[in-house]
Amino acid sequence: MIKSLNLHANNNKIAIIDNLAEFSYQDLLSKVDELCQYLKENEVNSNQIIAIYGKYSFDNIALFIALYLNQNTIAMIPNIAHTKSYLDSSNAHKLITLDRKIIDLKTSNPINNKLKNKNGLILFSSATLGKPKAILHDLSRLINSHKDKKERNLRVLLFLLFDHIGGINSLLAGLISGSTLVIAKDFTPQNICKSIEKFKVNILPTTPSFLNLLLISKEYQNYDLSSLRLITYGTERMNQNLLKRLKSTFKNLKFIQTFGTSETGILRTISKSSSSTRFKLDPNEYKIVDGRLFLRSDTMFLGYLNHDENINQWFDSGDLVDIDKDGFLQILGRSKELINVAGNKLLACEVETCIMELEQISDVIVYSKPSLITGEMVVCDVVSTLNKDDTKALIKSHCKAKLERYKVPVKINLVKKIDLTNRFKKDRKLR
Repeated sequence: MIKSLNLHANNNKIAIIDNLAEFSYQDLLSKVDELCQYLKENEVNSNQIIAIYGKYSFDNIALFIALYLNQNTIAMIPNIAHTKSYLDSSNAHKLITLDRKIIDLKTSNPINNKLKNKNGLILFSSATLGKPKAILHDLSRLINSHKDKKERNLRVLLFLLFDHIGGINSLLAGLISGSTLVIAKDFTPQNICKSIEKFKVNILPTTPSFLNLLLISKEYQNYDLSSLRLITYGTERMNQNLLKRLKSTFKNLKFIQTFGTSETGILRTISKSSSSTRFKLDPNEYKIVDGRLFLRSDTMFLGYLNHDENINQWFDSGDLVDIDKDGFLQILGRSKELINVAGNKLLACEVETCIMELEQISDVIVYSKPSLITGEMVVCDVVSTLNKDDTKALIKSHCKAKLERYKVPVKINLVKKIDLTNRFKKDRKLR
């Protein structure tokens, strides 16, 4: 990994800024050497599965590299209060805590046949019933996907979490290109803007929901964000009207859509334009069947540790898409978010896009509720500058003019904010 990451070549360059402290690439190498010795002294053997918490810090990044060099499989446990189900699903032999305590765990270790002596990485996603899926990757393959990165003197804010495929992608791309990685400690719009100003951040990888929160907060008006050149967004669908608002606010910034899944890794995309939600993928990496997007990639996962699923070389992303005459894809929505109103099916995001055309509405989430008459009905929660009655009247009138009748929300709730997950995506599971 040291050779692949090219850490020696950057030597005195700043690699990581953590809580105001600056660490050079040489500092990172020294810390990795120290932790490799620590692993040896504490009998952390190669080929064992070692769980660590997915929280960014200089020490934790160095530990991640040291575990790779020690030929361990690394299980990235979400840095949340309740982690037992994640630890159980990981089959880890040991857990290394944030304060470097090593805790022995019981495991049946069923993954050796899948890895075949390769370095592994275990990430987690939630299944339909909320049980975490343990997703096994070949970590060397993920690293090698960045091997052609050119050296860049850029500062990148680590916004996407360490236990998320997008966060791993940001980390590897940043280190391999010799960039400076700025660790965010607080994900409020105020603190993110403050960090961009203080550390002269050039690139912000984030989510559409956070960008909308940034617009609502207006914190960008209180800080100098002139160092920022590029915002990349992913992990959830970008609303076209939200992107329009962003481009109107940040006129000199470039916006690029990233795309991938926890199972396939982050795929290379080409955005149609900075103001478009359409993008291209390598034609060999996708196919569309009945409007549904299937993916395959060089960074495809090896399988689930705790679920039996037949992948057959193609992974069903669950995304519904269309493709234009020039080969650019657009995500229409998730298949699991389809709403069935008396046999008529619609996507929640279609109604959200319509409602977000209204300048009085700063945020919205659309979902279904049971109906005795139609089976399901369309419901929405909105953040509005108007009072409850005026908001309802405006949305009803606008949707009736733009959408088929069955797509018009039956119930409209005025709320102070739309709940987000710890990954800064709209929390649709609460509905």
